Amino acid sequence: MFNALVVEKDEDSGKTSAAVKQIGLDDLPEAEVTVAVEYSTVNYKDGLCIGPGGGLVRKYPHVPGIDFAGTVEESSDARYTPGDKVVLTGWRVGEAHWGGYSQKARVKADWLVPLPEGLSTRQAMAVGTAGFTAMLAVMALEDHGLVPGHGPVLVTGAAGGVGSVATAILAHLGHEVAAVTGRPETEEYLRGLGATKIVAREEINETVKRPLEAETWTGCVDAVGGAMLARVLGQMKYGASVSAVGLAGGAALPATVVPFLLRGVNLLGIDSVMQPYANRLRAWERVAKDLPMDKLEAMVHSATLGDLPGLGRDILKGQVKGRVVVDVNA
Repeated sequence: MFNALVVEKDEDSGKTSAAVKQIGLDDLPEAEVTVAVEYSTVNYKDGLCIGPGGGLVRKYPHVPGIDFAGTVEESSDARYTPGDKVVLTGWRVGEAHWGGYSQKARVKADWLVPLPEGLSTRQAMAVGTAGFTAMLAVMALEDHGLVPGHGPVLVTGAAGGVGSVATAILAHLGHEVAAVTGRPETEEYLRGLGATKIVAREEINETVKRPLEAETWTGCVDAVGGAMLARVLGQMKYGASVSAVGLAGGAALPATVVPFLLRGVNLLGIDSVMQPYANRLRAWERVAKDLPMDKLEAMVHSATLGDLPGLGRDILKGQVKGRVVVDVNA
């Protein structure tokens, strides 16, 4: 028997509850690889799955946790053998499939990636889905011509998980980083990650009637969407790109096509869930190389399985800063 955070739903009231309980190997879903989980993290999707479900959870009882790192215990797939260190992000694990908020997990071999050389399992989960997504966003900007020295790169929602890692990576690569935040108290934290300019959310959060403004940003990692993304599109330099990674500010995009037609601006969609294996490896190798570990450690908070119900509520309210690493064995 081992510990897991189990979410249950009352069929009469429709309400869910989450608590740490003991389960066994026979309770785990069928798949090829059993992993002794060491660390997981807390993401916005986790907050939904710990709480009301957000339409993500198909069946109860449920074990959330959309990412984890640990050691292979058993495998019927030749690619993995007991003792291998592995990382998992995406593939709807923690949503449709039981996830990483458990001391053991059983998943498909196709969903795993070998732990990159130079990263510990704890560091991998300090990166987690948020950091993996941030690296994909930076890589997409680079693939579309972003190079240091051509002007500031904007990061919206910069104090969140994706924004924090994106800020640290971009600064490490030599970019001038402008960090957008609605929390003035995070300025010192963001400057510690390498941001050279702090932009107050209210400066950039309103839609304007002009489809184009002064050319300001040479690239952007946007975790907000909504009116802020619409505004940013009109401020991009000629031929610049925006990597869209989130919708904290809403799914609607009250924009025009003018920035695309007159300035050749690119809007790049970033999905981390269904990324092909080769690009996953590429992103994790870049994380190990281009994310300074001291900056990563500065954004990490530790937690246990018992802390997760409260953290799930907090992240849905936008009250979690940086990265939370969950030690499932603590």
